[in-house]
This record gives sequence, structure tokens and C-alpha cells, in this order.
Amino acid sequence: MGKIVFLSNRLPTTVKRNKEGALVYEESIGGLSTGLKSFHQEADSIWIGWPGILEEDLTGEEKQEIKKTLRDNYQCIPVFLSKREVDEYYHGCSNRTIWPLFHYFTGKTEYDPSNWETYCEVNRKYFKTAEEYLDSEDVIWVHDYHLFLVPELLREGYPQLKIGFFLHIPFPSFEVFRLLIWRKEILKGLLGANLIGFHTYDYMWHFLTCVRRLLGCEDVLDKIIYNGRYVHVNAFPMGIDYERFFNYQIEPGVAENSEFSLENGQGMKTILSVDRLDYSKGIPQRLKAFETLLKRYPEYKEKVTFYLIVAPSRVEVKAYHQLLKEIRELVSEINGRFGTMDWMPVWFFFRPFTQEMLINYYRQADILLVTPLRDGMNLVAKEYIAARNDYRGMVVISETAGAANELGEAIIVNPNDYRHTAAGIKAALEMPEEEQEARNLIIHQRLKSYNVDYWGEEFLRALRWTGTYALEAGLPRHIKEDIEEIQKAWCQAKKRLLLLDYDGTLVDFTNVPEEAKPDLELRKLLNEAAEDLKNTVVIISGRERHNLLRWLGDIHLHLVASHGLWIRNPGQHEEWNMTARQEKGWKNVVLPILGTYTDQIPGSFIEDKVYSLAWHYRQCDPVIIEAKLPEIRETLNRILQSTNLGIQEGKKVLEVKDKTVNKGQAATYFLNRDQYDFILALGDDHTDEHMFTMLPKKAYTVKVGLGKTAARYRTDTWLSARMILKKMIQS
Repeated sequence: MGKIVFLSNRLPTTVKRNKEGALVYEESIGGLSTGLKSFHQEADSIWIGWPGILEEDLTGEEKQEIKKTLRDNYQCIPVFLSKREVDEYYHGCSNRTIWPLFHYFTGKTEYDPSNWETYCEVNRKYFKTAEEYLDSEDVIWVHDYHLFLVPELLREGYPQLKIGFFLHIPFPSFEVFRLLIWRKEILKGLLGANLIGFHTYDYMWHFLTCVRRLLGCEDVLDKIIYNGRYVHVNAFPMGIDYERFFNYQIEPGVAENSEFSLENGQGMKTILSVDRLDYSKGIPQRLKAFETLLKRYPEYKEKVTFYLIVAPSRVEVKAYHQLLKEIRELVSEINGRFGTMDWMPVWFFFRPFTQEMLINYYRQADILLVTPLRDGMNLVAKEYIAARNDYRGMVVISETAGAANELGEAIIVNPNDYRHTAAGIKAALEMPEEEQEARNLIIHQRLKSYNVDYWGEEFLRALRWTGTYALEAGLPRHIKEDIEEIQKAWCQAKKRLLLLDYDGTLVDFTNVPEEAKPDLELRKLLNEAAEDLKNTVVIISGRERHNLLRWLGDIHLHLVASHGLWIRNPGQHEEWNMTARQEKGWKNVVLPILGTYTDQIPGSFIEDKVYSLAWHYRQCDPVIIEAKLPEIRETLNRILQSTNLGIQEGKKVLEVKDKTVNKGQAATYFLNRDQYDFILALGDDHTDEHMFTMLPKKAYTVKVGLGKTAARYRTDTWLSARMILKKMIQS
């Protein structure tokens, strides 16, 4: 088994200079660093990230010293970033574009193409750094929104790697995510992973919806079908180091120190709030809710004190300066309006506190007020409960915090409804201690079982499982396993038959069928194959005659149109042979029905072929299609049941046609014309299964993509199908 390779924006060890200018190394405490510490300490495990010091501030020797010290002493590999890269990749794209959008602050989202270019550059830099240390058996775990593109880069460079990605912030709904300029690039970057993890199922479903609607990918339960493989998606709520908080021993004398004490004696109740400075945390709204409490319930004047702790964060961002100003003004207004000579309602601390100080505050505070407008998880709420080893205290938490899904026994409020939040605070203040203990005991048991170690173990177990699990029972072998043997058979053959589907096999699907014309590379490839006198090359497609003739008629190919209804052999100019007599009168009945559904379902359209009708739904909302498709099938089947017509399903298309005409019959036509000692057939959907089943067992039949099939082999995508052709032709 290989090593675990972690990639994140920052290393768990920060490099700084002390007052004398010497390099010093400080290990981070809390959050991701603590959560992955036990896994990182495994033999050969490495962590790749930025060490926190700018590249310009280091000499070449110092960079080498940092690399050696981090590798030898901390199992870390540094990615050195310049000031420009930090400004544009981290402060710019990550925190002024992705962060606000993913937290639903669309008005604060900035779109700067140069920042995005730097974001791409830095993601490639992380990949290049990792590349030096990768082995095929390694397990890769990429973390958070700073590195969205890394999974795809890893997949392209190392197809066999087991790659996991975990997002520590919310994933927004489709209506919000679609606003992002580089939305498809981010989705494709993430889909390079084997497993993508989120804090909650809501975020997971949002992601699946975006992938369906923006990339047109299909999904089955928690698996996305992408580029011929499954990408697994699941929710893994992050836990905390429960035992550390529950059993933490505060040094003697610390609790008595005024800096470590909250004023909660003589009937005074205390409310604690701990956050870093960020507009997503809803700090102004929290203050307004506290103000509403004092207005609506005047009996709490001089009976409750609010301790607001805000840690400095991203102070170089203008929006954060404005936020800090707003918070200070609100604190001043509340204290000025309600305060007395003996009582200050709000104590505001704008500075970082040590973990020891926070745990001491947790154990003194009657209420923890956690009301972000949007938060991926919020571990502070869990830390507060775990630190309360007396099972007292109450959490008032926003319904838009990820942790609210696990803390159902807490008081859950709408952070935008000040009256609702004030009522929640009042309920917490008045809750009997017996009820507090009963509620908190349930949460304690949950946090103890689902701790941070459990979170990490579950994710890595799921990742390893996805890497070794057979994609689907009954799937054929991947053609790459036998490609050399097939190439050898190709070289020895005297007469070869190539049966090639077009859409989804030789070219990618397009929203508009007319846009799928062959590119120069494909035309060159087909021309080379057709010029070899040993080869009979057949394009066997559901396309109409005029498309195939216009796109490929000048190449020495056999063309099969409309799933086998029409055949044109090379040298016949524009002459086509019809393989079966057809009627068109039935279209007068079916066309109005399909027209009705087309009117009802935006994005769908009808392709009126000479002897068939194709109803396309590639551009439709997948949710609507999932609901309406069974009804459409049932309606059509009821009308067609006494005819020789049937529904033929392709990729995002239903086609009504004569069911006796299919690609299997067309394949038989060519088999009867000559004797072939090598047959290669490539196809991607249900319409090609007729062809696969009609060919002799010795034929090399290849299914492009996933799904059960009669083919002997499978390959991943239309690109890999082209590569197979290229390998054969160049053999």
C-alpha cells in the first residue's frame, strides 16, 4: 500500500522569521491540521502546501534549507509562492471570487480574468510539486476551494491514482453557482477525483445538480458517470478532537485570571460568540439580534452580557475593513443605548485567543451564539459542547451552518430574523439545567462517536474502496489490458472491417446536432484508415444521409445512415441504397404528441428525419426529464403498440422509428459481402448493441463509456476511442 499525500493551501507547519531574522517553524493547532494529524504521522505520509513565507523573501539556500527541514522533521513539502501569486490566487480568486459566491454573497463576488489565470497557474504548481513524490499506489487527498483544479491535473497525469477531494465550505445551489464565469472548469477539475466529500448532504445534492445541468453528466445515487468512470460523491460531516476538549485541564490560576474570566456572577448570564472576521459569519446580524433581545425583553437589561470575540482575518481585503467598522459602530450604539455605569452589554475583543483561553470561556459561558449567514460546518459549536464536561450551557445556532444538521438538540434559528434569534436566546437563557443536560448528553455521545478521527478514517476508507471497487458487475475488460494483442492481430490481418458509430464515439456530443461535424484530426484519421486497401471502413450512425454525406462524403468510406436504413458505398457519388421499405404517415399522429411535450419542457426539440422522429432533451433540466420521461415513454408505447414502430433510446434522445431497422442488420450486410479476418466495432449507446450482438465472437467489439453491454471490451470516452483507431492505424 502506498503513502497518503495531502494537498492543501497551507501546510500544518508555518515558516516565519523571528526578530533576529532567523527562520522558525511553528506547527498549527486546530482545524484541518489537528484533524489529519494522526494520518499525517503515518509512515511515508507527506503534506504539500504553502509554508506561509513569500518566495521573494528567501534566498536560494534558505529555500533548500526549508525544503530539507520540512521534509525531514515535519513530513511536509513546500510550494513556494510569490507575492503576486498570493495576491491574485489566494486573496484574489480564492477569497474575492470563490469564497463570497460559495457563501451566497453574489454582490461581493469579483471576476478578474488575471486572478483566474494565476489561480490556474498555482494549481498547476501544486500538481508539479506533488508529481515529484507520487507513486502509483499512493492515495491523494486534496483539500478545499483553493485547489479545485488539482484533481483533474492529477488524473490526466496519473490515471490510476486514487484521488480524493474534500470541500470545507458550502457548495452553493445551481442558481448561485451558475453565476461563476469559470463554473465548468471548476466542475471538471473536481471530477478528476475518485471521491468528492462535502460536510452535508445539501451541499452534495447542490453539486450533483450543477454537474447534471452544466455538464450533462448522468448520476446514479451517489455516483457520477464522467469520462467513462464513476466519480463517487458523499457527505462526511467533520468532527472535532472530542477527548481533547472534554478532558482539557486548565492550568491552576488561569481561570481566576481576569483576562480569562467572564462576568457571570450575581445572577449575570453570559453569551459568548467566537468567530474570525468575515461577512459570512453574520456578526452584525448577531449584534442586532442581541439588541432586539434587550428591546423586546427588557427584564434582561443588566442581567446578560454578550462577549463578542472576533479574530482578525484577511485584513488586506477592503470589504473586511468595512465590516470591522460596522461591527464597532453597532457595539458602540448598543452600549450607548442600553449600558449603565455598572453594566456594559457588549464586550468586543478584536484579537486572536489561544485555545486554552477559549476552552476556559466555553466552560463559563451560559450560551454560545453561533449564527453565520452561511457556514460550511462551524466547529466552534462542537468545541463548546465538548468542552462543557458538566453538560451545561446551550448552543443557539443558525440553520444555515452545516453543524446544525448534527446539533438538532440545540436551539436553531434563522440568522436574518432578529426576533426569532432573540427568542432563541431567551429560550436558552431560561432553559432548566435538567433539560440542558438531557439535550447536551445526546450531542456529547454523537460528538464522541463521530469525532475527527472517525471523519478522516471514513473518508480514506471510502476513497480506497472506490479505487479498488469494480465499476459495475458484468462490465467487460478495458481494452487497454489487451491492446497489444489486438494490435498484433491487426498487423497480421489481410482483410479488416471497421464498424464505427459517430456521435459519442468519434466525436463528443453537442447541444445542437449540426455542430458535431468532424474536426481535421478525425478526418485525417479516417482518411488514413480508408486508404489502406486491407480496410473496409464503415461509419454506422443514426444521423440523416445529408449530414454524413456533407461531412464525410469525400472520404473513401462506407456510410450507413438512420441506424441502417440507408447505405452508401464509396464510388457511388450521392447514390444511397434503402435497406427496407418505409412509411411516413404515422408521423402525423406522433409529431403532435412530441410537439406537446416539447412545448412543456424547455430545451427539448424535435429532429424530423425522413422516416423517423427524434426527440432531443440534452439541454433540458434533468429534474424535469426525470419526472416526465416515464410518461413520454408510456404515451408513445401505447400509441405504437399495434405497429412495427418502436422507441429507440440513445444518449439524451428518444427516436421513434421502424424497430426492424437497426445497426445489427447493417453490420450483417457487410459481413455477407466478404470474409474478414479482423473486425473492430466501436459504439457508445443502446443503438450499437444490435451491432455488437450480430458480430461473430472473434470480433473486437468495444463499448465507449459505462453501462452493461454485449461488447467484449470497454473504453472510457470518445477521445480514447479515437486513440484506439490511431494505435491500430499506426501499427
